[in-house]
Amino acid sequence: VDMAPVMELRKKYRDAFQERHGVKLGFMSFFAKASVEALRRFPTVNAEIRGNNIVYRHYNDIGIAIGGGKGLVVPVLRNVERMNFAEVERTIGEYAGRAMENRWMPEHLESVTFTLSKGGVYCSMLITPNITPR
Repeated sequence: VDMAPVMELRKKYRDAFQERHGVKLGFMSFFAKASVEALRRFPTVNAEIRGNNIVYRHYNDIGIAIGGGKGLVVPVLRNVERMNFAEVERTIGEYAGRAMENRWMPEHLESVTFTLSKGGVYCSMLITPNITPR
């Protein structure tokens, strides 16, 4: 994916976005919103199998991989299709603080429908999918 337009957009609106919303405009909000669009176009990716039925979800609870004090954790952004970029970034910031302090509740980590992982210090060549049991 050519990220040049996203990088350009972030550079152009970085200061105004932070001043208006009180958070930085990161890459993950772009990835989250792009995932919502992809899941809308390919709904089977956001579906699950229950018994002999395929259940299509009409919401996007996206897991966002966040590095914390004890390693990588994947909290869930609920209903990303209803969030704007600032809400995504604000929630990721809140989750990053929780990760550093190891302050998680079960509802932060369960029932993800799609996951965005990351490499970073966790070695991007060895990324594996996150499977979340129901």
